[in-house]
Amino acid sequence: MSIGVGTALPVHEVLVDPRPMKTMAALLNDPNPIHWDAGAVSALGMGDRPVNQGPLNMGYLMTMLARWSGGRDRILDFRVRFLGNVFAGDRARAGGTVTGIRTTSQGRVADCEIALNVVGGDAVLSGTACVLLEPIGSDEGRSSHGQDQNDGKGI
Repeated sequence: MSIGVGTALPVHEVLVDPRPMKTMAALLNDPNPIHWDAGAVSALGMGDRPVNQGPLNMGYLMTMLARWSGGRDRILDFRVRFLGNVFAGDRARAGGTVTGIRTTSQGRVADCEIALNVVGGDAVLSGTACVLLEPIGSDEGRSSHGQDQNDGKGI
């Protein structure tokens, strides 16, 4: 597979489970009850399901990029804008497109437009990312799309 401008990134889809929201709220020291209390969400007129935290939503995009490129350490730059909410029970779909390929002092880099969408709804995050495809001097035996050249099974 050749990677170039216009290449679609492999989609990463997640069914948003409310259980990690409460744990994440505790880890982030986030006292906002909209992340675990459906009553609080309802009182604000936002529906009846807890709201997923922004960092979890960003994580879905980062997971998509890491799986495609061969690891989280390959994500060189990541910038997103929050456009909407993701609720418990939603299906979130991370995807993107390569908008440029360049060579830097680190190696071959793909510039990407990325987005997280609620399936059947609108984009909730949009942004850009730069991902290292082929490090300079790398002998790790990986092709530019995160698959092992020896067995083709991928990561």
